[in-house]
Amino acid sequence: MGKILTKKFVVLSTLFCVCIIASNLFETKIFEAGKLTLTGGFLIFPISYIINDCITEVYGLKPARFVIWTAFTMNAFFVFFAQLVRVLPGASFWDGQEHFNYIFSADLRITLASMLAFLAGSMLNARVMDLMRDRDGDRHFGWRAILSSLAGESVDSLIFFPIAFFGIGAKNILLLMITQIILKTLYEVIILPLTSLFVKKLKQLES
Repeated sequence: MGKILTKKFVVLSTLFCVCIIASNLFETKIFEAGKLTLTGGFLIFPISYIINDCITEVYGLKPARFVIWTAFTMNAFFVFFAQLVRVLPGASFWDGQEHFNYIFSADLRITLASMLAFLAGSMLNARVMDLMRDRDGDRHFGWRAILSSLAGESVDSLIFFPIAFFGIGAKNILLLMITQIILKTLYEVIILPLTSLFVKKLKQLES
């Protein structure tokens, strides 16, 4: 892995970890976009798949897996200490405990579902991306990015929603899953021209 320990790789890896941790925090904010009700995490989580695509495309599958495991570990580290800080008794003059709890309180079932879904979805995304790259070489990056993200987002949703929202009915869970998969994949399609340009430039710089 000596070749990949460049400043650019470190920056991408760091950004990937930040996206994972931030997307979980932003899930507490719910907003409306027309008739759609979305969480703040929707704005940043798909970026992790885009970064995953870039790392796999430029550096390969093993480095991508290393970054995914690193992000998983950093997220677990963050969750653990967030819960530790949350249960500490607040100072007598501090009135922010309720707000702090609202942001950082974590349902164990939802937290585990989120972490498992991220790990499985991101690993599959990287694997599909790598297999298609081995087959196509430098051609068809756009298709690789879209199809790998579609596979990863599908597995992510298949794991997360049934576990996290168990009890709301199969029909509602299925609707949530389909909506999230479509919207997150569409997100990547819209930003694909910038992703393709970035990957092309990164390959030139790292060659």
